[in-house]
Amino acid sequence: MSDPASIHRHRAMITSPSTTASESGAQVLRDGGTAIEAVVATAAMLAVTYPHFCGIGGDAVWMVSDGSGKVQSFLGIGQAVQNPGSFADAGKPIPLRGPGSTLTTACTVDSWQHALDYSAHHWNGKKTLSDLIAPAIDLAENGFPVSASQCFWLDFRKEDIANWPGFIDIFAPNGKMPVAGEMFYQPQLAESLKLIAQNGARDFYEGTLSDRIVAGLSAVGSPITKADLAKTRTRTVDAVSLEYGDVTLFAPPAPTQGLATLMTMGILRELGPKNWAEGNADHFHLVVEAIKQAFLERDQIGDPDFTQTDFTAMLDPANLARAARSVSTETAMDWPHPFRHGDTVFLAARDAQGNCASVLQSTYFDWGSGVVAGDTGIVWQNRGAAFTTNPDHPNSFKSGKRPFYTLNPGLALRNGKPHLLYGTQGADGQPQTLAMLLTRVLDFGLSPADALAKPRFLLGKTFSDSNDSLKLEVDAGDDVFDTLSKRGHILRAIEAQSALAGQAGIIRIDDDGFVDGAHDPRSDGMAIGV
Repeated sequence: MSDPASIHRHRAMITSPSTTASESGAQVLRDGGTAIEAVVATAAMLAVTYPHFCGIGGDAVWMVSDGSGKVQSFLGIGQAVQNPGSFADAGKPIPLRGPGSTLTTACTVDSWQHALDYSAHHWNGKKTLSDLIAPAIDLAENGFPVSASQCFWLDFRKEDIANWPGFIDIFAPNGKMPVAGEMFYQPQLAESLKLIAQNGARDFYEGTLSDRIVAGLSAVGSPITKADLAKTRTRTVDAVSLEYGDVTLFAPPAPTQGLATLMTMGILRELGPKNWAEGNADHFHLVVEAIKQAFLERDQIGDPDFTQTDFTAMLDPANLARAARSVSTETAMDWPHPFRHGDTVFLAARDAQGNCASVLQSTYFDWGSGVVAGDTGIVWQNRGAAFTTNPDHPNSFKSGKRPFYTLNPGLALRNGKPHLLYGTQGADGQPQTLAMLLTRVLDFGLSPADALAKPRFLLGKTFSDSNDSLKLEVDAGDDVFDTLSKRGHILRAIEAQSALAGQAGIIRIDDDGFVDGAHDPRSDGMAIGV
């Protein structure tokens, strides 16, 4: 984690979970590039250095704002294939991994160009996609020291990877698992990125690269076609928002869970003044209980193109007041509800002109579907597994539909101008982590670095724990554990700075225009001020 004292009094900043990736974005900012340009350079580097959590075979969700506070959201979300075959039959579970989980296209690359077009048109951006991804190409081709995070997640899935098409040849060549710091090469991915650099982003969807992608996916039984790829486009949409104290919180709309994050904060707002101390049992208890109320309604979220439901009713003041009344300050509500998986990376930037970008990039589960698209080096996402085959559910599978999305990068305005950029890895954990971070920064005045270093929790099942417990980092303290237990929370202690608690980042812009920020000590990354 970066020293907050060393990154204060800067006008621009980049943050990401990979120091190498952050450095790439920082160089763009030093060269006078825009926040979007810096994020694209960082995102491309993360596609190389963090292949276990993101890549060009996945999606991206963006929140952007200029210095005057004009906020937009870009939804780089791939749609369901036209012909899923038997993989999406009603009543039959969609596979979590393998070719049967590759039921949606990938929109990350299109989102990069979409954002750059916005930057050029609205922020006077000058840099091309080819220039911005060149450092990532060089790293993929000539190698880099593999991260401890990548090695952890490769080892975690060591019993599964033998069944993933094309995977071992790239990530564990000759059956040998890499060791942190060892040089790692991705020449096939480098060639794919070169085609994008030479021919433009749409080559991924309609050109030579798309031919290779489809051939590779088809060879292992994936239903994705060239026609599916060609229909994949990023959308510019209005964000949803909530007033909280002296700031306005913004999140991406449905089909993301941004509404659940805002609803959580709205319930905490309705509960009244914070007459509890930061980090005490009341703090944890009320955030947990607000999360439960928001998650009870989150299940109604689906692609708004396929339903008439007004999802924003979740943020109606009367609904927030009702949910707040349902929160007991003394007793935990039972929580036997489904858990949604997912891993991702958060990255954000603010440039010297005051423009901001807050982004999450993902292949859904760690390592996505596990399927490598032929000779492209591209690991495809398993976002299709987020659908249900229940035809009556808002998130039911339909061709052309976008699945429910856990990704929800955040942005806050104060006095009408950008004040906070924030987000985290962690699927269901995203609203949970964000609520703890936002209350710490906004209600209790902690710095980004201090807020990120404090203990956090994760409610519900995870990949490593099938119990509906409240997983709490042990440094929360004995008093917190004892009090929460007495209130009925089923607790499980996890280590301090646990990977289960997500990898978050925050950039804060002060009223004088200077920035401070940090990336999570649970990650390999940092915030870099310019």
